[in-house]
Amino acid sequence: MDKYSILLPTYNERQNLPIIVWLLIKYLDQSKINYEIIIIDDGSPDGTQDVAKELIKIYGDDKILLRPREKKLGLGTAYVHGMSHASGNFIIIMDADLSHHPKFIPKFIELQKKHDYDIVSGTRYKGEGGVYGWDFKRKLISRGANFLSQFLLRPNASDLTGSFRLYKKDVLTKLIAACESKGYVFQMEMIVRARALKFTIGEVPITFVDRVYGDSKMGATEIIQFAKNLLYFFATI
Repeated sequence: MDKYSILLPTYNERQNLPIIVWLLIKYLDQSKINYEIIIIDDGSPDGTQDVAKELIKIYGDDKILLRPREKKLGLGTAYVHGMSHASGNFIIIMDADLSHHPKFIPKFIELQKKHDYDIVSGTRYKGEGGVYGWDFKRKLISRGANFLSQFLLRPNASDLTGSFRLYKKDVLTKLIAACESKGYVFQMEMIVRARALKFTIGEVPITFVDRVYGDSKMGATEIIQFAKNLLYFFATI
């Protein structure tokens, strides 16, 4: 029987973590999916790990695993750390800040099974997908970045910067080994590398909702890093 390991990298998500875990358990149990939730906390000073420990007491250590790290070490290494503790043959990555709704996960799984895709990615830019809670400036930046990425990289996927995806575990292992970036551009590089390695990609339209609690970790530094890496990927991949 297939098993799905859900990786939740966290940093200062004390308020969001109980809600996202409750939603995950609700929708995955309803769909009779075999799963585990792995919380990878990067030394949050707000008590995120204490909340995770309480959730383990409530739901059980067979469903929730806390695998913390001492400090922030990058998104790519968080996935490597989480995968080293994952017992599933499929890996689901998503944000813990409620921007990704677990109700879409059964659709990811259904599409993957139907076509045996290596990757299924949530897309904000196709079909009924969309973004809610962003102001015009942030929507413009996101659309512009995605348009530029599509024009330069031809990735065969409509949403390069999204971070809500399902991977075959062996495929994710190969992609992480091939990737060089560690920050926000890591997600974009994963899809570009997947295209270069001829992995198959399916897409499910999702609605992305801006975080309710806590502060966004996206800033000017990440935007500059994105632009530099986009040109690097264009030249090298």
